[in-house]
Amino acid sequence: MKSRASTIAGMFYPGEPGRLRQLLSELFQGISYPGDAAGVVSPHAGFTYSGRTAAHAFAAFDGKFEGTFLVIGPSHRGFPSCISQVPWETPLGTIESDNELGSLIDLPTDERAMRYGSENSLEAQIPFIQYRFPRSRILPLMMGQQTLKDVHQISSILITALEKYQNPVKIVASSDFSHYVSAEKAHRDDHYAIEALLKMDIPEFFSRIESRNITACGYGAIGCMIEVLRTLGKTRCELLEYTTSGETNGDYNQVVGYAALAVR
Repeated sequence: MKSRASTIAGMFYPGEPGRLRQLLSELFQGISYPGDAAGVVSPHAGFTYSGRTAAHAFAAFDGKFEGTFLVIGPSHRGFPSCISQVPWETPLGTIESDNELGSLIDLPTDERAMRYGSENSLEAQIPFIQYRFPRSRILPLMMGQQTLKDVHQISSILITALEKYQNPVKIVASSDFSHYVSAEKAHRDDHYAIEALLKMDIPEFFSRIESRNITACGYGAIGCMIEVLRTLGKTRCELLEYTTSGETNGDYNQVVGYAALAVR
């Protein structure tokens, strides 16, 4: 496989390059943050629903960044943890994979799983990267199991790799939050879990997710991002934006929650 073709263009985001570029321009309009994040949490629903929140996340990075984005997302279809080391295609073109970083990450490379899994948690982040950081590269990582043990194991692998790697890397943790509950419950439960993230306390975050059965899909990806960056010296996590699908479609009885967070 020479590259990974888009599997969600025309569904999650426009399949026509001009329309996609125009939508991204609108999503980023008026958003700016001082400083430069080391990692973010970004949602991965259709851009109509979560694109503005994702733009808040990517706007937390320095717009001049030209390094590599390590994109960590959950496997919604049961594939085991793996990485991709081929270029990825979207209507905006092809973005190269960072094979040097990939060679340092002690996880299997599985391009079939990345392609046939149609994993939106990873691909939904790519147009934001291409649009805002056109000189960057990516290293996609799909998490299979998302237990706290898995977070510790994968985080340890990533820390070892990043300590050896000499070039700049940002981390994107792809996750939506509560699924198909009332807007009131989503807001209450999601902010309860996010409180632990603001303290960068991953065991407490997992405990809160479990105690309220919060249906965040990428909690393991979030755990890895924060655990890696905390070990590498980052100390602050902030909530940039929170919204739900109800604010787009008007249905507040069955919403999905979206949050943008930044670690600095």
